[in-house]
Amino acid sequence: MQEANVHRCACADCQIDGHPNQEIHRLMNLFLWHLDEDHRRWFVALESLKIGHGGDRRLALITGLNVETIRHGRRELQNSLAGFAPDRIRRPGGGRRRLEKKTPPS
Repeated sequence: MQEANVHRCACADCQIDGHPNQEIHRLMNLFLWHLDEDHRRWFVALESLKIGHGGDRRLALITGLNVETIRHGRRELQNSLAGFAPDRIRRPGGGRRRLEKKTPPS
């Protein structure tokens, strides 16, 4: 499996060889690499809630996500993911605009 694109944790625990959190952080980042951006944001926000005070900044260090992205995910979770249909990945109207096929003038 290609792990070259997986974020490497920059927390103080992972700077110490053999620290027990190293493997947990590596696996967390490997898992996040396989999620889409919404699910990644929600999972990290949920983990941040478990940590409590300082959780956003700690998880930003571990995962490489921006602190504001994690806070945004927490707000979405607190609003019960309102506006996110469970059977869709993109919200209605999301994505690229359709390309109209252009026919050359005669």
